[in-house]
Amino acid sequence: MLFAILIRAGEPTCRLLASPAMPVFTKEGDIIIGGIFVFHVYKECFFFLVSLNFREFQFAKAMIFAVEEINNSSDILPGVSVGYRIYDACTSIQLGIRAAMALMNAPDEDMFNDTSCKKSSNVHAIIGMSGSSHTIGVARVIRSFHIPLISYVATCACLSNKQEYPTFFRTIPSDYYQSRALAQLVKHFGWTWIGTVRSDNDYGNLGMATFIQAVQQEGICIEYTEAVYISYPREKIIKTARVIKESSSKVIVAFLSLLDMDILLKELTLQNVTGLQWIGSEGWISARIFATEEVYQILGGAIGFAITDSLIPGLKDYMLNFWETIFSCSMNSNTNASKCTGLENLREMKNEYTDVTELRIPSNVYKAVYAVAYSLHSLLKCKQEQVGVGNKTCENELPVEPWQVVQQLKNVNFTTIYGENIYFDRNGDPAAKYELVNWQMNNLGTVKFVKIGIYDASLPDGHQFIMNNISIVWAGNRTWIPRSVCSDDCLPGTRKAVQKGKPICCFDCVPCAEGEFSNATSSCPLDYNSNEQKDHCVLKVIEFLSFGEIMGIILVTCSLFGVTLTALVASIFFYYKETPVVKANNSELSFLLLLSLMLCFSCSLTFIGEPSQWSCTIRHTTFGITFVLCISCILAKTIVVLMAFRATLPGNNIMKWFGPTQQRLSVLAFTLIQVLICALWLIISPPFPHKNMVLYKEKIIFECDLGSPTAFYAVLGYIGFLSAMCFILAFLARKLPDNFNEAKFITFSMLLFCAVWISFIPAYISSPGKYIVAVEIFAILTSSFGLLLCIFAPKCYIILLKPEENTKKHLMGKALTN
Repeated sequence: MLFAILIRAGEPTCRLLASPAMPVFTKEGDIIIGGIFVFHVYKECFFFLVSLNFREFQFAKAMIFAVEEINNSSDILPGVSVGYRIYDACTSIQLGIRAAMALMNAPDEDMFNDTSCKKSSNVHAIIGMSGSSHTIGVARVIRSFHIPLISYVATCACLSNKQEYPTFFRTIPSDYYQSRALAQLVKHFGWTWIGTVRSDNDYGNLGMATFIQAVQQEGICIEYTEAVYISYPREKIIKTARVIKESSSKVIVAFLSLLDMDILLKELTLQNVTGLQWIGSEGWISARIFATEEVYQILGGAIGFAITDSLIPGLKDYMLNFWETIFSCSMNSNTNASKCTGLENLREMKNEYTDVTELRIPSNVYKAVYAVAYSLHSLLKCKQEQVGVGNKTCENELPVEPWQVVQQLKNVNFTTIYGENIYFDRNGDPAAKYELVNWQMNNLGTVKFVKIGIYDASLPDGHQFIMNNISIVWAGNRTWIPRSVCSDDCLPGTRKAVQKGKPICCFDCVPCAEGEFSNATSSCPLDYNSNEQKDHCVLKVIEFLSFGEIMGIILVTCSLFGVTLTALVASIFFYYKETPVVKANNSELSFLLLLSLMLCFSCSLTFIGEPSQWSCTIRHTTFGITFVLCISCILAKTIVVLMAFRATLPGNNIMKWFGPTQQRLSVLAFTLIQVLICALWLIISPPFPHKNMVLYKEKIIFECDLGSPTAFYAVLGYIGFLSAMCFILAFLARKLPDNFNEAKFITFSMLLFCAVWISFIPAYISSPGKYIVAVEIFAILTSSFGLLLCIFAPKCYIILLKPEENTKKHLMGKALTN
């Protein structure tokens, strides 16, 4: 039927160029709730008893039952009668819109009367429709009139957009949750190669798009995606059935409406497509119309998400109280239909209407009606008076505008008589809960939808699936989970190579490269290597410089020898502390220098052994601080030599500016700078133990990662800066007149020190594995021995072997000669 919508400037859209549709069921009341259902296909729209859709008829009866229950209740809307007007949309979006427009006008109202556009709607809410596309069309039309539309079956996630559908609500969860739940279900059972079929409408296209996005994030591949629609020519349905039959995937996710699934099943039956594992959406998974032995050959073992079933007291008996339509007879003998005898047995009839074993969608209709009623109850401020038992009134008076109902629906929150809490979130959606059902056949040959679990989107991630302890029947009545892969797992000794132009789940098996391994399911972890046969993993050798190996023993011996030798020199100096040689070289700085050298020898021990967080933290910071302390003492001694010579010149009193106190402070200041650098290093990016699996394929280098290479080079740079300064000052003081000029020995020691650490840099960079640690220890020990021998060996030689030269006269001899 063709019609057009007239729009006048400044006036709402409200008139059709056709006579208004007549309601199928009607009941007058103070409050009118509209209903739009699909009782027939379009071509049979005007013949009520021909090809009646019993499923939709059951939904309409659920609405009427809810209205009558409310009218008979004294707890809700007391003194207010609720009526209804129920229309047939006949699977047509256009007729659905026409019905909605008719609901906004009185049934006998002249559609061309200008005053009709200025009146408020005749209904306070509309329940419908049976499908997302139909619902979208109606929602767009009535939004300008601010009339609430509550759907019991439209699941498209697009309807949650309150900017586009401000008056839409629903009692069925959004596909936003169902699509993700289906993806989690596929992942849960380990399927990586699947096919998909969808309805070519808003419900199927948007729901499947969300599902595909979710499964691809999980690494699941899709072999094909087909579309089906009730109005498609049979050739397209045949093509889809052939694709399903010839595909290699054994799992099919079907996001289909009931009518589209019916068309596809008929073709699959003709082509005898069996043995596939079907995963279904709520649109068809619990439809009793398919629960036959013939369809079970195709869908047996199917699993999917169904709307939660509710046991509404009295609803089942009410459904069975309808006679003429069920038996296709008439109480009127003047019709062509057979006359009702009264002996018909209603409980022996088998169709969608009389099947009241599950009332999933009818319960959604029931909840939608009650949501409107509770909103009106709150809007009218109905309450029980204190005087008079059972005397209830409502404070506010009728009429009530539909936009007021919209506002109340946003805040409605009630509990049904069977204990379910009903409310809408900010998008007009209910709490997302599904039952996971499995198609099973009992011993009597009856197909049952067995509840094997639930999905509750309100629970935390990872806990949304709750599986029952019930055995699942899979496709072909198997008891084990079917496999669905593009390529079989590679044999031991081979690895996966992705096929060009195909998804990552499709691969060829090629021999493993050297150092690689794979078994039937996976490859070696990074800390494992393949054996010679490449059929299993062996743990890689972990390499680090240990105390037990020869290199470690040699370095530990050298370190302890250095500590012992330094302690021996300190003992000699302490014993001969009153002699001129010891006194002439600033004994306080000498003892501090010897202490720092002992620490330098000792810190090399922290580089040996298995790296730990403690050893990695302490080894480089201790090294940096102790060497700066050592160089600071030498720098102070060099400055003292220069100052001492200038103090001998007439009228020069420079030594008072660099006495013992200033010497101590200079050493402390130089050392504190290094302490600050190391502290920042440890705070910002400290060193840490690290298993280097990249350097070698056959072994793991267990080492200390610097954390911040910049900080490490800053530590070395500061040591180099002090060394260079010390070398320059000592070089300038090397020819000062004195029989025992310490500046000569400091110059040579600094020359050796700088040479060692300059050569250390390229050796450190180029050394592999544990040898990099050995190079660093060698540099520490060599530079420490160089400082110890160059500075203190000449003094010990005089003290022990040339005591005659250990006199003040001899030390000053050269100066006196000059």
